[in-house]
Amino acid sequence: MDNIYNSIIEALIFASDEPIASSDLVKAIKGIDGEDTQISTEDVDESINVLNKTYDENNVAFKIIKIAGGYLFATKPEYAKYIGYLSSEKSKRRLSQAALETLAIIAYKQPITKPELETIRGVNSDYILNTLLEKNLITISGRAESIGRPLLYGTTVEFLKYFGLDKLSDLPKPREIEEIMKDEDFIEQKQKIMMNVIEENIENETQEDSENINDTD
Repeated sequence: MDNIYNSIIEALIFASDEPIASSDLVKAIKGIDGEDTQISTEDVDESINVLNKTYDENNVAFKIIKIAGGYLFATKPEYAKYIGYLSSEKSKRRLSQAALETLAIIAYKQPITKPELETIRGVNSDYILNTLLEKNLITISGRAESIGRPLLYGTTVEFLKYFGLDKLSDLPKPREIEEIMKDEDFIEQKQKIMMNVIEENIENETQEDSENINDTD
């Protein structure tokens, strides 16, 4: 394949806000250069391998990854803690501990009903389920055949994008999770995030108190 397509593919992925599939890249190229253009999805995949090799050789901070069935630019894992430091202040976009716990159970046990979920968690999950549905991280995938035919919940493509996964089988195994939890960098980042959450809660409470005082004046 002509090397010019490496740059075209690179530009298309760079310009895309969402993961873009190999077939869509082929479609875009043929849409401009003609349907008889000799390029296939396999050529696109090979081109991306070449681009990533070039990035590695030049020690750049990013690469092209496959996520949710498509390609997207992403920074390399070794820079995660630096990026995490900057993004940790955006706590409103983060999921609460309860939401993460619920989402993890759904991801590993799906399809799962609300009663099954609550049996595992030991608490009512109405609010958390509604929150995850609103964020499009989970979806109703059907009904169980058990008594009452309760709704079944599963994860979405948005879930894959949120956690940087290409497919559900990329989820870490339980043993891998234990190793992550013990990692010093993870512990450090978790402590920073917790401190930011505490500070934000204090700030919100202070703001609410101030508003209440103003209302009584």
